[in-house]
Amino acid sequence: MLQTSITSPRAPGNGPGWTDARIETLTRLWNDGLAASVIAARLGEVTRNAVIGKVHRLGLPGRATTSRRPRVSRPRQPLPSQRSIARPPRTPAPAAVAFLPVPFQPELPLGELVTVRTLKASHCRWPFGDPKLPDFHFCGRRKADGHPYCSHHAALAFNPAARQRRAA
Repeated sequence: MLQTSITSPRAPGNGPGWTDARIETLTRLWNDGLAASVIAARLGEVTRNAVIGKVHRLGLPGRATTSRRPRVSRPRQPLPSQRSIARPPRTPAPAAVAFLPVPFQPELPLGELVTVRTLKASHCRWPFGDPKLPDFHFCGRRKADGHPYCSHHAALAFNPAARQRRAA
């Protein structure tokens, strides 16, 4: 069975391959300073990348990249001033609101307030006060189905209209 390598002239798609005559022509054209694309066109049936690869494998000296021109800095055009652009008037941003603990709501019965130590799985976990202070407590009413809060506090926490506005 005949084995062919990728560099063999008989390998499929390799064209004529790198014969001694073609390598000599490549070396002469490269030393004359011709570009790899021009050498590929003169040799025929090889690509620019094939020429560059063969030059590299032959160890031919590289050349300075003269094709890159020095960058000429151009003066920048002044940007249009902000006043010349028609924009709608700006509405002032709302002032940052610091977190304030929810005050005690008088409609809640006093006997149901629970602390962290007396909180049970069935209690509403709506907090009242500052957790750092000793009078901090939770609502303590019976939780609504599927929520960590009672029905009153679940309505405050899970507002479907606000969720729709955020999604839009």
